[in-house]
Amino acid sequence: MKKASKIAYAVSCAALAMSGIAHAEGHYVPGVEGIQAASVPPPGKYYLGYVVNYNINKIDGAPVKIDGTVTALANRFVWITDQKILGADYGVEAIVPLQSTSLTISGVGGFTTHDVGDIFLGPVVLGWHGSNWDGVFALGRWFDTGDFSAADPSSVGKGFQSTMWTLGGTFYPDSAKTWSISALARYEQNGKQDQTRITPGDGFSLEWGIGKQIGGGKQLGLVGYYQKQMTKDSGPGATDVKPSKNAVGLQFDYPMMEHGVILKFAGYHELSSDNGPKGNLFRMTLVKVF
Repeated sequence: MKKASKIAYAVSCAALAMSGIAHAEGHYVPGVEGIQAASVPPPGKYYLGYVVNYNINKIDGAPVKIDGTVTALANRFVWITDQKILGADYGVEAIVPLQSTSLTISGVGGFTTHDVGDIFLGPVVLGWHGSNWDGVFALGRWFDTGDFSAADPSSVGKGFQSTMWTLGGTFYPDSAKTWSISALARYEQNGKQDQTRITPGDGFSLEWGIGKQIGGGKQLGLVGYYQKQMTKDSGPGATDVKPSKNAVGLQFDYPMMEHGVILKFAGYHELSSDNGPKGNLFRMTLVKVF
């Protein structure tokens, strides 16, 4: 492979790695939920601030060395109303991400971007609650509001819109609900990227968690995620590559209910990655109840 081709391919790999942190095509970042990921809170207004840091160890298939770090603050606003639909609590949500990306490609140079990313609006959130289970269905849209350049792999925007479907459940094995087992699936149907005229393939993400109450509302658990691009890209110059990856980690939740706040800490190590980046992810979530 000639040097120019190697550099072009490296930039392409880096763009896949860094845009939005996600590694299969799509907007959603796996690893931001975890324990009781599929449990919708009771009616009320909530703010969730997800601080996510992702560091690349390697990129599968990249012909040159690539180092990168993404730090993001995803501001999520959730309103669960008193209205019922199909027996579920009905709510709406919005996500406004702020992202900082730093990337160095051997033989090419460095790229750095700090900006507001693509915004998500979710007009449908349905939360069910049974005696020993919770369920969720949600539907929303990612808008291409963030800046995107096909020549800049550190771009915070994706350059296309996506429709995201969500379905999941949490099961409590014991009557006191001290144990929980949860799974949350997201499916993204991606639109065309105007600059490249490529339509990225659909993306699937699955997050899971096994949690145990350890006293005083605190929780400790095992968490993980799996993400895969389900369909091929289409358009001029599109490839048949469909990245996939999986990770496992630990989560600790610390409530401070006298302030209406819950803090959640999690760290993930990616065990495998095909045709994409591999690294470690750290996440801290602040949940504020109003």
